[in-house]
Amino acid sequence: MPRPIAASLRLLALLLVVAHLLAVPARATILWQDQGARVVHNTGEGVDILGGKVKRDNKASDELYFRFHVDPISDVDSEPYLAGMQLFEGNQERLGVGNAEEAWGYSAFNTSEIGPSNKVAGEFNFRSAHPEPANLGLFWPYEVVRHGVERTIIFKVQYVPGGDDLVTVWLDPNLGRDATDKNQPENITTKFRAKATFDQIRLRHDGGGHGWNFSDMAVATSFNDFIVVRFWQTWWFITLAATSLLVGVGTTVRFVEMKKFQFQLQRAEQKHALERERGRIAQDLHDDLGSSLTRISLLSGLLRADKDNPDQVEAHAIRLSQSADQTVRALEEIVWAVRPGSDSLQSLVDYITHFASELFEGTPTHCRLDLPHDLPALPLPPDFRHNIFLIMKEALTNTLKHASAREVHVQAKISASLLEIRIQDDGTGFVPATPKTEGEQHGLTNMQRRAEDMGGKLTWQGSPGQGTSIQLTVPLPNTPVPD
Repeated sequence: MPRPIAASLRLLALLLVVAHLLAVPARATILWQDQGARVVHNTGEGVDILGGKVKRDNKASDELYFRFHVDPISDVDSEPYLAGMQLFEGNQERLGVGNAEEAWGYSAFNTSEIGPSNKVAGEFNFRSAHPEPANLGLFWPYEVVRHGVERTIIFKVQYVPGGDDLVTVWLDPNLGRDATDKNQPENITTKFRAKATFDQIRLRHDGGGHGWNFSDMAVATSFNDFIVVRFWQTWWFITLAATSLLVGVGTTVRFVEMKKFQFQLQRAEQKHALERERGRIAQDLHDDLGSSLTRISLLSGLLRADKDNPDQVEAHAIRLSQSADQTVRALEEIVWAVRPGSDSLQSLVDYITHFASELFEGTPTHCRLDLPHDLPALPLPPDFRHNIFLIMKEALTNTLKHASAREVHVQAKISASLLEIRIQDDGTGFVPATPKTEGEQHGLTNMQRRAEDMGGKLTWQGSPGQGTSIQLTVPLPNTPVPD
């Protein structure tokens, strides 16, 4: 990884850790909790579920936070009923939170104050974000308890020694990551006074309906303990995500740079290959065409000099025709090499077909071609296709000159990523270790060298009177299409 990216990662990790240490508030203390579900129905005064875990008397001056979740089974259409979580001190009823018997809505009972919309002393309706319709003539936005509509209630008690305690209730509060008791919406916040000393907590239900289902109950010293922090909101996840993002950016930058470098290297190799091809073409023009034209010129001079000798004229004319044919073929090869579109596998196979057909045309040897069509659009480097063609040219020319064959079979196929070309004749054959002529030995050596230059393999088999088989196997280059 580049040094600037590594340094950025270390700095980011350090900043995130520091930010976490500064930003995360002190965790609250859970004094008691019961996260299971309890269905209560016709409980009377109820029974204690606290077991002496927490208590506060009239000398207390701290704060406690209470939480419970309710899924009402009783409905708005039931007869009036009382339900909720109620504090008891001994057998003395203290503050109750849930649904007061005459309130018909989420409310407190056993309070020291009467709510603005309540008609019975000791009851206080809670503000709600989902109040009853305004056409009911209600000026206090309370919410009727309905079956199947679940709510979470949190209430805070600020204990006042020797007096009525201050109570704040939040009906279905925001418990997201940055929520506090200070930033809860006003329309879900209700404040009043009540006597809230206790040493017991009881769950109660009296009156109509089928009861309430309580769950997720707890008592804590801070609102913060009730905050629900999802794993994707935790500092370690944020740190990991930010680090992964930075690593991803760094990796992408490096990948792009590497691809850019590879592209530049590839372009340089293509340019170098193009220069080699131009050099080869120039050399071919000089060697093949130059020597052929020189030979034609000399033969023309001899033809003129021996014009009075018919036998010599005929011999010179034959040699002149042969030289002209060789010149035309050499020119065709050069034109094919530089013509746009000739750098494909299909073009190479097509040109081998053309060359073989023209070479054996008018000869006693029949050329049978078994070459594939509709090949994949695979571009070939100039050196690659030039070497393959010269191997095929040498093999076919040797067959025509030396094999005395009645038939030659040219076959090509592609398997996996390999190109295989086989030339087989039914001619006189030869022993591979002892070619017939020095030229033939030189040709086989050149063919072998060209195959090795392409990473391929050239094999041949032959025996006197049994014909000759030459097979070329080369891996196809994975050459990207040039711009």
